[in-house]
Amino acid sequence: MSLGSDVCVVTGACGFLGQRLIRLILQEEKVAEIRLLDKTIKAQLLQSLNECRGDTKLNVFEGDIRDADFLRRACRGASLVFHLASIIDVINAVDPNEMHAVNVKGTQLLLEACIQENVASFIYTSTIEVMGPNPEGEPIFKGDEDTVYKSSLKFAYSKTKKEAEDRTLQANGEVLHSGGRLATCALRPMYIYGEGCQFLLGHMVDGLRNREVLYRTSLPEAKVNPVYVGNVAAAHLQAARSLKDPQKRNEVGGKFYFVSDDTPHVSYSDFNHVLMSPLGFHIQDKLMVPLRFFYIICFIWEMACMMLRPFCRVVPPINRQLLTMLNTPFSFSYQKAKRELGYTPKYSWQEARKNTVEWLADQLPKEREKLWRK
Repeated sequence: MSLGSDVCVVTGACGFLGQRLIRLILQEEKVAEIRLLDKTIKAQLLQSLNECRGDTKLNVFEGDIRDADFLRRACRGASLVFHLASIIDVINAVDPNEMHAVNVKGTQLLLEACIQENVASFIYTSTIEVMGPNPEGEPIFKGDEDTVYKSSLKFAYSKTKKEAEDRTLQANGEVLHSGGRLATCALRPMYIYGEGCQFLLGHMVDGLRNREVLYRTSLPEAKVNPVYVGNVAAAHLQAARSLKDPQKRNEVGGKFYFVSDDTPHVSYSDFNHVLMSPLGFHIQDKLMVPLRFFYIICFIWEMACMMLRPFCRVVPPINRQLLTMLNTPFSFSYQKAKRELGYTPKYSWQEARKNTVEWLADQLPKEREKLWRK
């Protein structure tokens, strides 16, 4: 089912995934209009998109996701919303109230704007972290949407994303002002990598500081299955097509789907090495300290930061929950998305790795120069 002459709103349009999704829509669909919604939108992005937009209109909406009037203006006359915008934080550096306001309240306001402005379809970008891992580090091997798991979410990020996801799915079937009904679904990607991934870039910079040796923070047996950004974008587009299809709309609406691909299952640390070894990087053989002592160090850091909180906000570089995430086997299948959405990875592992390594290779001399100047 083609999106045809749809008017699409993409929140978080300037983000890592947002840019990739917009390019894919322009490549594969002749939509009437794409509305880029973000706090600020750089002229360079618009210029690069203009080169491939064809007859599709690109309109900029700069503003705050917490502004209800702004969201109504952005949604007026639209038929489809891709809601990608959120605060991402895995070290608890962001104030929890700020995160809740953006991730939860912003999502609720956007859903309300869709209902008021008769937007038919709403796709929410969730995350694997709404599933866990839990503080006990209980593993999941090739889980699916029916996997039962005691999440016990601790991160403000994972809690707010789960609440926003729940609100999105609960809004499925809400009556629009026109009398139609809103259809919603949520996608839960694994850890997303690819060109533009700032997490990968940060690990590479840390490795440069450590004489081209990557730090090991994950045990080799703690295998996960990262997903390439191009395939996540493809899953979003396929979800939009499914929600537009009258025969699939009721089947897909109100559901969440895990999004992965055929990237090999490895630990987070070893995955960094897989991508950076062609650039001359090595990796530590073992954790810097045994895992049990690593937890003790994190606990001491956390307590010290808590004691300093009345005077200043200090955030430890790693905490116990993040350490658990990095050292828990946690992998999921994309088979339900394949069956119900028609999703299949657009890019093979070989293509994804090649594209990512080439991007990292392009960034390497720039990051070397930055460090040299310091």
